[in-house]
Amino acid sequence: MIKKILIANRGEIAVRVIRSCREMGIKSVAVFSEADRNSIHVRFADEAIFIGPSPSNESYLVIDKIIDAAKKTEADAIHPGYGFLSENAEFSDRCKKEGIIFIGPTSDVIKVMGDKISARNEMINSGVPVVPGTKENLESDEKALEVIKEIGLPVMIKASAGGGGKGMRLVKNEEDIIDSIRAAKSEAMASFNDDAVYIEKYVSSPHHIEFQVLGDSYGNVIHLGERECSVQRRHQKVVEESPSPLLTPELREEMGQKAVAAAKAVNYEGAGTIEFLVDDDLNFYFLEMNTRLQVEHPITESVIGIDLVQEQIRIASGLKLSRKQDDIQQRGHAIECRVYAEDADNNFMPSPGLIHQMTEPFGQSIRVDGYVYSGYDIPLHYDPMISKLIVWGVDRQEAMNRMKRALYEYKITGVKTSIRFLTRILETPDFVNGKYDTHFIEKNKDFLMNVEDRDETYEDIAAIAVFIDYINKLEKAGGEGLQRIGSKNWKNFGKKKGVLRW
Repeated sequence: MIKKILIANRGEIAVRVIRSCREMGIKSVAVFSEADRNSIHVRFADEAIFIGPSPSNESYLVIDKIIDAAKKTEADAIHPGYGFLSENAEFSDRCKKEGIIFIGPTSDVIKVMGDKISARNEMINSGVPVVPGTKENLESDEKALEVIKEIGLPVMIKASAGGGGKGMRLVKNEEDIIDSIRAAKSEAMASFNDDAVYIEKYVSSPHHIEFQVLGDSYGNVIHLGERECSVQRRHQKVVEESPSPLLTPELREEMGQKAVAAAKAVNYEGAGTIEFLVDDDLNFYFLEMNTRLQVEHPITESVIGIDLVQEQIRIASGLKLSRKQDDIQQRGHAIECRVYAEDADNNFMPSPGLIHQMTEPFGQSIRVDGYVYSGYDIPLHYDPMISKLIVWGVDRQEAMNRMKRALYEYKITGVKTSIRFLTRILETPDFVNGKYDTHFIEKNKDFLMNVEDRDETYEDIAAIAVFIDYINKLEKAGGEGLQRIGSKNWKNFGKKKGVLRW
């Protein structure tokens, strides 16, 4: 068994992995940049090692520094988390050459499934449905026009090495085809150093549904049910839930079987995710495979009852899967909200800075996967996600009620957060009814961004936050001027329409 794991990541996912390591009796090693010296993952780990300046391309993305840190601390294995080097085939291969276990799939699998064109071809060969489109890189404008004439507009131009919406263009009009292809190629080259693009038929009103899979080195593969991930902004997921309110039992069974077939087609080992698009007629198509742990994995853990990180470690240790497909059953309903340090009223501008005070929600079936604390200074160098708030209920209605209550209790001052925006999502009729697709935020923009319809409670909280900030500044100045705050002003603070709210 693995005895010591270096986590090649930061933030909440590093804390998440460290917790599973401790429960398994495995030593953990944290790596940190200059900006992360005071991060909780550094405090929680058994050991911590400095790897460089704050920019990720000088620290967390430098393979040599990660490998050197693993050697210095005598780590048996490296867990990449998600993002950074988690889907880097060169990193996986380098770990193998250095005699360090990479907790994830082999470099060959990462290469095949990381290239969307080769992944599409693998799925076609294994009988997994894919969206109609090209099977190779677009070599000429003439070929693109020929394909689009065959499958019809609208289409999506996609980068083969893409992700996060980069290198992607929706084409609705014939006169925009050539310019869109060139723009997608240019963005793909700038983002991924690879300008290969392909064409897919555009699926209108698509639902983004993914299946969690686990595979071991003995050829065993199972799926752990689905996650509904259609609430997205700029191709980034915001709220996820499991099970999906869209799927019928029959469709869930069929999609699960195809997800397993997709993983078996590439001899997949470890935890991975098969992502599908589902249209309004319940036709489904392979989208891509993520060869790593997903941000939203906790909702699967909540409804299935499996620690996915521990399963990853067991598989990497050479053990067989601990469960068979017949052992897997979804119980209850789980929802995850991603809480960001960003200003939803200002085009979601990131809001890094000092957290003055934070109160996390507690209570039955509430989980917070985070890494910040009161007094923590959120750095501007990384993704502004503060935490993931996960709730479980016996059914979807209870889960929604619990999530709204948890969001109400979640208080953060000092930085702007997306908490109010998330609350509005939970209140939107389309979400409440479970009838939404990837255009949800766009379709409900007026409801979600109706600034004049704010709850008075939030105005009071904002006023209190300003007052706390004022007190903090006075205290930092040595307490001078505290006497100037008279009892009359204190008593009247927060008074509105004759009601004192605190």
